[in-house]
Amino acid sequence: MGAARACQSGERDVEWNGRGELSPLDPRMPATREKSSKRKKHKSGALHVKARKTAAATQLVPADAGEWFEKLVAVQARLRAPKGCPWDREQTHETLRTYLIEEAYEVLDALEAGDDSKFADELGDLLLQVLFHADIAREDGRFDVVDVIRAIHGKMIRRYPHVFGDVAATNSVEVLRNWERIKAQERAEEKARKGDSAAVEAGKAPASVLDGVSRRLPATMEGFQLTRKAARVGFDWEDSHGVIEKIREEIGELERALPEAGTREAEEELGDLLFAAVNLARFLKIDPEIALKRANGKFVSRFHVMEGLARETGRTFAELPRDEMEKLWDRAKEPENRGSRGALPEKSRAGRGARS
Repeated sequence: MGAARACQSGERDVEWNGRGELSPLDPRMPATREKSSKRKKHKSGALHVKARKTAAATQLVPADAGEWFEKLVAVQARLRAPKGCPWDREQTHETLRTYLIEEAYEVLDALEAGDDSKFADELGDLLLQVLFHADIAREDGRFDVVDVIRAIHGKMIRRYPHVFGDVAATNSVEVLRNWERIKAQERAEEKARKGDSAAVEAGKAPASVLDGVSRRLPATMEGFQLTRKAARVGFDWEDSHGVIEKIREEIGELERALPEAGTREAEEELGDLLFAAVNLARFLKIDPEIALKRANGKFVSRFHVMEGLARETGRTFAELPRDEMEKLWDRAKEPENRGSRGALPEKSRAGRGARS
């Protein structure tokens, strides 16, 4: 097919050109070329289609995507324009940082809730943050939303040569290795473009596999990405038991540092333990940030139950002696224990404060 590639998904064949666009023969073609001969008949003679989808789901590009995107861009521009919204006009990239993070977490909350309406709504809020930042940059003459879209479009075409080019990738491991190789090449080219003398010399700038991991990320996410990048080039444990042994080793080192608790050494050992736990999460294909968020939510839920049980006795939770708090904690866990796992073994209560 030359520069064009065909992607297959189920019974659908879709042709793309080398620029990542639908075939110019029919730029709005539906994502299907099913022929009646490929349909199976039930014994009753009725046609049976393997995948039943709504009309919207059978199109690669929703029919009104461009129209509604332009409308949203216009709304954002109007809010920032003279005689627009005073609050919107006052905002800067810096003042919007908190909202960007908040909207991202609200998207995750909606995803976890399984409410598609809320999920779509929160994704829209996050999209608006992208437009907000692009509009501020447009006003300063730096870039606009078209530059944002063009940049990510070009990046996707470059980084998926097994889809839009002639590179072969038979599994996800090969895809990720290609991805890291392409990203490293992009970083070297970016340094050369900015005049980095070391990079200019035949592209010999020293590049690290760990380049590209932002230090501004929350610590768990940064650790997750660092270990993931290292694993992609083969620096990884053979199995989860090795990581667990490493965690036990770090616990031992932390215990030995406890006589000097509060010192920099104890902080360092605790950091090593947390890093090992993040690495285990990555090895098990679990996002540590989401896992911890769920654990936080579980603790909040149980604590609310304990507070309610305390009120039933005419006291606040803070008024209870420690042993009663422990009993209420066990009662708060009972509904969970009666779930799919049954009762859990009793754990030692010695020294337990906020626990899991």
